[in-house]
Amino acid sequence: MDQKGYLKCLICLSACSPESVSIYIVCVNSILFSLYTSALNFVTMKALLLVDNPDNKLAFRQMDRPTPEDGQVLLRVKAAALNRRDEWIRQGKYPGIRFDTILGSDGAGVVESVGGDISEDFIGKEVLINPNMNWGDNPAVQAGNYHIVGMPTNGTFAEFIVVHKDQLFEKPAHLSWEAAAALPLGGLTAFRAVFHHGHVSAGQNVLISGIGGGVAQFAFQFALAAGARVFVTSGQQEKLDKAVDMGAKAGFNYKTEGWQKAAIKQSGGFDCVIDSAGGDQLNDFVKMMKPAGRIVFYGATNGMPAKLDVFRMFWNQITLQGSTMGNDDEFAKMVKFVAEHKIEPLIDSVRPFDQIVSAFDAMRSGNQFGKLVVSMG
Repeated sequence: MDQKGYLKCLICLSACSPESVSIYIVCVNSILFSLYTSALNFVTMKALLLVDNPDNKLAFRQMDRPTPEDGQVLLRVKAAALNRRDEWIRQGKYPGIRFDTILGSDGAGVVESVGGDISEDFIGKEVLINPNMNWGDNPAVQAGNYHIVGMPTNGTFAEFIVVHKDQLFEKPAHLSWEAAAALPLGGLTAFRAVFHHGHVSAGQNVLISGIGGGVAQFAFQFALAAGARVFVTSGQQEKLDKAVDMGAKAGFNYKTEGWQKAAIKQSGGFDCVIDSAGGDQLNDFVKMMKPAGRIVFYGATNGMPAKLDVFRMFWNQITLQGSTMGNDDEFAKMVKFVAEHKIEPLIDSVRPFDQIVSAFDAMRSGNQFGKLVVSMG
């Protein structure tokens, strides 16, 4: 209400009866409260934080909306997605944990405002976030101070987030907000594993272990798009059937005795294996490889192998290569690859932001096929 509006109110009050004045004051108070609430919502935001509470490590908080500085933009988050990393953080099984941090590494949204040195033409752009922070100058490996959005710096599980402008990439036009949010971390990790380390190309035999997980599904889709003959493993027949329906040559249940021999017989051996778990199954992969094959692993949920068949490895010149995330140039190439091949991220489920804790629980169960996404509305 401007000054003229207040003046009109005072004139009206002077002409009213006491009873009318009382009613009028109640109405004015109601209007002022509404204005206050609207103003509060304009400068604050809802966010999901990791908190130091032994009974519940996740909590919603109303927080001040961040302000972009030079080189930064404020993004209104339209959708975000979970990664296994988020659940590991909730369980306290991740390095560098800081309480009262907004979680989340995957997100997409609309530029709301910009820092002073950025053109306002950028406002309104539909973008997704590269979750890399400080990769460094060496494209082969991340710098010592490298980290990922969402821990220890604030992440995407909030209505707004401030990020550096060079972390933003145009959302591929064929993707919905939910699909775009599902892409960044898993897509980048898979892209580096498949192409930089795996050297996957058309006609090669590729095995993707643990199909259904976020990175595995992207590795599967990228290898298919590259023209490879792709095979998958899982402990759940339903996931294997889905993968075959999507183009896998065959699927193998690693809980079934003798699956390794069946895999070799049906494939003739593998040029590349993309693995998420490590552990003793690495020796199974070694036996399945063609000469000069590559085993690329981006996780170690099964821990260390009790032994490693190094004799077979050196004789057949097999490479065992670790991989994590990817550099900023690879992120740009990954987004371009997705746009060119019209790749649609596999989404297990979408739920409103208010129900995000149930997505963490679903992640812990491990039954999902594709990404767990939340919509900000």
